[in-house]
Amino acid sequence: MLTSPPTRFFAFGLLLLLAPPMCAPTAASPPTIERDVTYGFKGGTPLILDVLKPSRPNGAGILAIQSAGWYSARRDPAIFVPNSLSLLNRGFTVFLIWHANPPQSKVPDAIADVRRAARYIHANASRWNIDPNRLGAVGGSAGGHLSLMLATTADKGNPNASDPIERHSNRIAAVVSINAPTDLRGWTTKPPEAITKIAILKAPLSFDAALESDCSPIVHVDPSDAQILLLHGQKDDLISVNHALHMIATMRERRAPGDIVVLKNSTHSVAAQDANAVATATVNWFVKHLGKSK
Repeated sequence: MLTSPPTRFFAFGLLLLLAPPMCAPTAASPPTIERDVTYGFKGGTPLILDVLKPSRPNGAGILAIQSAGWYSARRDPAIFVPNSLSLLNRGFTVFLIWHANPPQSKVPDAIADVRRAARYIHANASRWNIDPNRLGAVGGSAGGHLSLMLATTADKGNPNASDPIERHSNRIAAVVSINAPTDLRGWTTKPPEAITKIAILKAPLSFDAALESDCSPIVHVDPSDAQILLLHGQKDDLISVNHALHMIATMRERRAPGDIVVLKNSTHSVAAQDANAVATATVNWFVKHLGKSK
């Protein structure tokens, strides 16, 4: 039986879409939901995404990575609609991305899953009336880590792959990452003390130590990366704000695009005082970098 991650983790997987509603454009017609889209298989089990479709699509899409402690506890997509209206009313199509779960799935497997999801969306962009060059990703905690992996390790696909989906790019143009770990080096052998205290994290972190660098977004930073916005709680007691500070320093050193906002009131859970600021910054980032056709 799968042990669900603690509430503090799961809340982060849903952070953006469950943030308090903010001032938004005049409401459009209600969005529609496309459920149970299979974007791949793992061990014979379907990998699923759900789609929240705006009534007036603007041609851009957001991959909302549903991962908490690298667990992806699926929920009814309808619960995401009310507080995703700030994106939907601006015409963004929202893709809820679910990946395979521990103990079979480790961090590298979750990375592979979200890359597969991005390729699938590229391959089927016309199905949802979106421009594959106007895709973004958002996530908190582990979901933020996976979003950053998409931002920093994109490729054009393998034109010789037997699987047609693998021939497509997994590139995205903008990312919002909230309270995410950016450097997993050492985490399989000697993780931070706060991480060792959460027993269920042992399973996803039980992967080959030789892959730690491959799984660390900070290692891959370069000027070709997506536009990255880092949001991180100053008082985060689980994933230190230093992860974001070191990431932005590396981005600036290597001339990679992006910005950072330190949330002065927040721990690993976004404080009520910061929630609207997080939602506003997130939507504004995507409007700025994805809002218009290029």
